[in-house]
This record gives sequence, structure tokens and C-alpha cells, in this order.
Amino acid sequence: MKREQLDHMLDMLWQDFLEINPDARRIHNLLAADNPHLQVDHLSLHTLALPRVNIAQLAKPFERAGYQPHGEFDITGTRLFARYYKHPDTTLPKLLFTELNVDSLEDEVRNNLHQFISQISPAALLQDDFCASGRHWKIDYDSYQQLQRSSEFAAWIAAFGFRAHHYALLINSLSLHNSIDDLNDYLLEQGFRLDCENGLVQGSAEEYLEQSATTSGTAEVEFSDGSVRIPGGHLAFIRRYPAGDGRLYQGFIRTSAAPPAPYPEYR
Repeated sequence: MKREQLDHMLDMLWQDFLEINPDARRIHNLLAADNPHLQVDHLSLHTLALPRVNIAQLAKPFERAGYQPHGEFDITGTRLFARYYKHPDTTLPKLLFTELNVDSLEDEVRNNLHQFISQISPAALLQDDFCASGRHWKIDYDSYQQLQRSSEFAAWIAAFGFRAHHYALLINSLSLHNSIDDLNDYLLEQGFRLDCENGLVQGSAEEYLEQSATTSGTAEVEFSDGSVRIPGGHLAFIRRYPAGDGRLYQGFIRTSAAPPAPYPEYR
């Protein structure tokens, strides 16, 4: 994949995310107006630990465009495994791929996920932009709710398919509000809701990383038995600190404060 194709795919993912998460668009526009160098730290892509759609498969087009893996980890307290990729061009966002261990789920949930993935055409899987291709199967709302009771992560994929789950803006790139507390206060003053379930700020300067996030907005999803508004995605905010080598830490928080929380992928 050439650079212009990579740029196009990253733009597809971003525009699709903004369409589903209008609060993220409003926040980005608000911050970009006062911060000309506003930068995306990373985008998160959710998938399943199945041969056709695992991280190794989804990452192939990005690897051909220059992205390389820079770390991987199991996420404490979850059934999730994550790997992140960086591009030599540091203006491009990191990619945080997270996959669910399907074999660890109960039989009915596991069978449903296998059935969904089996409906993806081989031709679709070969497309460079598969990670931005959305849902390839039909699902009714009751099936979604059943999945949700077992795994929020699985239910999100079943409803939304393959697209960006969330984005994180890099606080270090802000001219104004370049501490996480200042930014959080500013966003709250503007009327945005932040996720306080496990504390407003996750991480610390001692861990070289602080982060906060908006609460999940809702998006209208077409199920086979009608349209329903369900939790979509969120926008996160990352403040990075220099590690022992003097360079900004590039990793992620590897624990989950509460395993059943809506966003367990790196919190």
C-alpha cells in the first residue's frame, strides 16, 4: 500500500468515527481552533482472535505501508490481547489493535461470533481497507443484547463490525490546556461528559502516561428488526511523559480497572 493509499484509509477511519461520534467531532474542532499542531496519539481497532480476522491479518496492509509492531501485552483482568504499531513518520497515529480471545467465551457466544465471521467474503478480506469496512452480517437486537451480557467487546464488534473503536488526542501537542487536569476542566466547562467511573484520570506521571476519556456516546445501528441507539465509541486524551531514556513513553496502560467496564482495551 502506497503512502497516498495509507492516508486515504486513515482518513476513511477518522471520518467514519466522527460520523458515529459527533461529540468527538465537536471536541476536535474546538481544540483544533486554538491548537494548530493538534495531533492524534493513536486509534484503536477491535477484532477477534480468529484466523481470518486476527491482529496479524488486519495489520498486514498497514505493515506494507511502513507500520511496525512496537509492543504487545495481555490486558490484566480481561480476555484481551493488544499489540500496537508505529510508523516512521511520527505525525501518523499509532495503531492499537486489540483482539478478544474467542475460545475463552461460552459456547453460544463463541458459535455466534464464528458464524458472523464466516459470512465475510474472501474478496472483502483481501481489501486493504477491510479494517474500515464495517459490518458484514445481519444481527437482530436481541442477539446483540445477549452478546452484551457476556462481552461488551464482542457485542460492539457484532453491532459495528470493523472500524475504529476510539481515538486518543495527544495532550502534548496542545498549545493551550496542555495538562490533563486543565484539559479535563475545560471540556467539563464546555458541557462535555467525561468518564469518571474509575476515576477521571487513569495512570500517572510516574507511569509516564495519564489519560482520560469522554463517556460513550450513542449511535443509531440498523439491526435486522429495526434501528436502535446503542453505545458507540469515545474520545480519549493522552498525556505522555519522558521515560528513562529521555524520550516520551510510547506504551499503554496494561490493566483494566474493572473487567466488565465498557472500554477495557487499555485502561
